[in-house]
Amino acid sequence: MVNMVNCVVLKREAEGLEKPPHPGSLGERIYKHVSKEGWEQWLMFLQMVINENQLATGDPNSIELIERYMVGFLFGEGEMGEISAAAQIHGIGQGCGM
Repeated sequence: MVNMVNCVVLKREAEGLEKPPHPGSLGERIYKHVSKEGWEQWLMFLQMVINENQLATGDPNSIELIERYMVGFLFGEGEMGEISAAAQIHGIGQGCGM
């Protein structure tokens, strides 16, 4: 059975993820509120974040920054929440934020 979610990124119902894409409560929140398509948009944006900030995915400080960007992009929250609007301007994450 397909998992349907009311996607906070797309602002519509869409097919959800097969499993939480991130550990802990944040992963569960993403699983419940972000669709496959919304998650793919985040992954495209993440690639730019990693490249522009020269982040190392094994570095705890980089991981912390990535998580802040993730919450900002997907949910429009926290200090990185304004990136939702910037991402929309550039055509990434259409309708992201809450």
